Amino acid sequence: MSNVSISTNKLTIGYGATVIQRDLTFSLHAGEMVCMLGPNGCGKSTLLRTLAGLQPALSGEYTHSDAKNIALVLTERLSMDNTTVHDVVALGRYPYSSFLDGLKKEDENIISESLRQVGFDNRESLIANSFFNAHSDGEKQRILIAKALAQQTPIILLDEPTAHLDLPHRILILRLLRQLAHEQGKTILISTHELDLALALSDRILLMTPGKGIQLDTAENLKKANAFTSAFSMDIFNPLG
Repeated sequence: MSNVSISTNKLTIGYGATVIQRDLTFSLHAGEMVCMLGPNGCGKSTLLRTLAGLQPALSGEYTHSDAKNIALVLTERLSMDNTTVHDVVALGRYPYSSFLDGLKKEDENIISESLRQVGFDNRESLIANSFFNAHSDGEKQRILIAKALAQQTPIILLDEPTAHLDLPHRILILRLLRQLAHEQGKTILISTHELDLALALSDRILLMTPGKGIQLDTAENLKKANAFTSAFSMDIFNPLG
C-alpha cells in the first residue's frame, strides 16, 4: 500500500503537562482496517481524539489526506431527549445538505442504508422514527456507528465501537468496517479490547505499550516478536499461566 491517509511524525500526546505517549511515528493507508490494542491508560482514546482534532498534540505533528472528512465514534454515553434515531443519523448528512433545502431523497436513502448496515434489517423505518433515548446502550452504539457511516468519509476513527454489543453484533460491526475499508478504500482505525476479533479481522495491529510507544505490524509478526506479552505484561494467549 502506498496511499497514505494518516501519518504522524514524532507525535506526543497527553493532557496539559501530562505526557501519555511521546514520539509516535506511523502511517495508515487507504483500504486497510487497523485495530489499536493495549492496556487501559496507554493512550488509545487520547490518540484517537488527537487525530480527530478534539484535543491538541503536545508536540510533533500529524496529517490527514482529507482533514475535513473524518468521522469519529466515541464511547461517551449520549442522552438526546426528544430526538429520533433518524435525526441522529441525519447529522451525518448535514455537511452535504443546506439549511434551506434540507435532506434530499438521496440523503434519506443513505440514512436508511446506514441503519440497515449496522443490523436493523427490515426495521429501518420503525427504528428511524423511534426516540434515541428509548434504546439500549448497545443499540445506541450501533445508531452512532450508522451516523458515522452516513457521513461517507474516507477516514473513520472509532473508540471501542463494540463495547456495549453482544457477540453477534460485535462480529457484524467489525466485519462491516473491514468490508468498507477493502471495498470502498476507507481508512478505519479502531481502538478495541476485542483481542480475538482484532487479530482475526484487522489488516494490521497498532499495539500500544504504556509509556513506551507503539508497534504497527501484522498480528502474526507481533506474535512472533512477543510484542503482546511486552505490552500487556503477561502472556495473554495463555491465561492459565
